[in-house]
Amino acid sequence: MNAPQSLPLEFPVFDNSFAALPEAFYTRLQPQSLPAPYVVGISSEVAELLGLPPALLESPEFAEIFAGNRQLPGAEPLAAVYSGHQFGVWAGQLGDGRAHLLGGLRNDLGHWEIQLKGAGKTPYSRGADGRAVLRSSIREFLCSEAMAGLGVPTTRALCIIGADYPVRREAIETAAVVTRVAPGFVRFGSFEHWSSRRKPLELQQLADYVIDTFRPECRVAPNPYDALLRDVSRRTGELMAHWMAVGFMHGVMNTDNMSILGLTLDYGPFGFMEAFDAGHICNHSDHQGRYTYRNQPHVGQWNLYRLADAFLPLIKSPQQARAAVDDTYGDAFAMAFERLMLAKLGLRNGLPDDEEFIGNTFAFLQQHRPDFTLFFRTLSKLPAVKIETTAGPATIETTAGPRVNPENQAKTDAPLRDQFIDPAACDAWLASWRARQAQTPWADAERQSAMLAANPKYVLRNWLAEKAIRLANKKDFSEVHRLLTCLRKPYDEQPEFEEYAALPPDWARGLEVSCSS
Repeated sequence: MNAPQSLPLEFPVFDNSFAALPEAFYTRLQPQSLPAPYVVGISSEVAELLGLPPALLESPEFAEIFAGNRQLPGAEPLAAVYSGHQFGVWAGQLGDGRAHLLGGLRNDLGHWEIQLKGAGKTPYSRGADGRAVLRSSIREFLCSEAMAGLGVPTTRALCIIGADYPVRREAIETAAVVTRVAPGFVRFGSFEHWSSRRKPLELQQLADYVIDTFRPECRVAPNPYDALLRDVSRRTGELMAHWMAVGFMHGVMNTDNMSILGLTLDYGPFGFMEAFDAGHICNHSDHQGRYTYRNQPHVGQWNLYRLADAFLPLIKSPQQARAAVDDTYGDAFAMAFERLMLAKLGLRNGLPDDEEFIGNTFAFLQQHRPDFTLFFRTLSKLPAVKIETTAGPATIETTAGPRVNPENQAKTDAPLRDQFIDPAACDAWLASWRARQAQTPWADAERQSAMLAANPKYVLRNWLAEKAIRLANKKDFSEVHRLLTCLRKPYDEQPEFEEYAALPPDWARGLEVSCSS
């Protein structure tokens, strides 16, 4: 394939901070060209983040540029080296096997690096072809933007570029390139790489780069590297809390897939919880169940311990390195998770027994298996009522004041009760929820509004992504565009997308995703 051609174009000036590191950190190389590329989808929000000229998005050159066929002015394409633990086992050297970092941009909205995923072989491809396929590219594109809409820290995705270029996976598929955007793509495994090779100079250079570029506040700490490890631990704890609160499962939490900036990184065999099962395995390749929903907070901590091991040459003391994780991660996760769950449950102020109540709620969900997203969204619309037994007929009084007849309670609660095989169990839990509501009263209208803002109506269910993929394979990209539009505002009522909030259809029950997804 021919080397990409330069394209004179009005484009924001690159700030290639990662390329300023010594060349031991990467290999400079051009993306491999992709014949006859076409646009599958564009995120206008990400284009605005980058300050891309609107004319570029409409230009015929857009597909050529983000397929890797044409060079953006000032770009310095490279593939980064890193190592890591995969499924708990040291895997040695890894690296960007199918990703090319074009460079970074700095504007009023921040520092943004632009990376092409699926743009061909690199020295780190380990015998693979360096390509991505349309199927996996659609999933990553949509989920990156869906997570941003949910308020979860994440890498972003500018676009998908497709081509009728054959790529062999389990079957012959067509190629695609996703343009990923993030402040940075440094991973836990980036530090493990230099630590495992006993290269303290390179380890320090990488840590200094992260501090000076992204976390300058760490520089003034007594030990900047200890401060950086604590920052990563805190952000990772908060990230795990966000995942758990929206029912997201990453599926492959290897250390090389963990962001040093606390972002959701590398969307492969992900999933959103449907019928609740804390032991659900969303990755068909995870034969031991390492990355189940319930294990994610524990794996996050385990990965941080591996990062702390890598930081030992910088922090010097094993005890101090471990303490940087132990003193920070658990509290960050617990505080963020409780805050997010109180918001989901509509509890205005925290009380000492709330941890127990949240735990009992998850035990209830585990026993009865309602759809996670639908349960909390439906709960958001119910009145927080309490039953008062008097000498006369029982009445139900909302915290806002209006009274309703008790025989209407089952009808009022029907949208939630109907999600359970055992409605009486739902009634019992609702009674406990309403009792807790009564401890910190809140006008129903205000509470419901707050809960709706904390409980999404729309998430990227696997069946939705699969529907978009099947149509895209026929060159119909309309479902990609519709899903992107919907998932930008997952907390809003969007009647035109009502079908996206439905339970999975029968045909989707056998869907599986693996590390090749």
